[in-house]
Amino acid sequence: MERALAQARRAASVGEVPVGAVLVRDGSVVAEAHNLVETTPDALDHAEMLVLREGARSTHSWRLDGMTLYVTLEPCPMCAGAMALTRIARLVYGTPDPRKGAVDSVYDVLRHPANNHRVEVSSGLLSEPAARLLRDFFAGRRSRPA
Repeated sequence: MERALAQARRAASVGEVPVGAVLVRDGSVVAEAHNLVETTPDALDHAEMLVLREGARSTHSWRLDGMTLYVTLEPCPMCAGAMALTRIARLVYGTPDPRKGAVDSVYDVLRHPANNHRVEVSSGLLSEPAARLLRDFFAGRRSRPA
């Protein structure tokens, strides 16, 4: 999760919402990224989507069995859906997203009974530093003159 936080700090430094993600298999990093929505510009370029894509490219398989995804913010519906479809084994996220969270807060995409794949979920790992990054980023945006 420390690496995901480092990615989130990188995102903030380039004006992106500070969310970072790291995909791991057997203790080795497969991919890491931060949000690039503003930079690309592409609404699909969330940190999670970027690492899932890179994981598929690097393993030559869309099935990411046995992998753990660490992300600083609770995933949105798009990202949670992609996690179920790519069949990751585990998601570890830092801080909840009370507006768009699709794992525990607003929706429960990963545990929906219609899914044919279940993702193990752990939350709260380094939640405070992840939440602080987001609070500081948005406070800075609100304080800038229009």
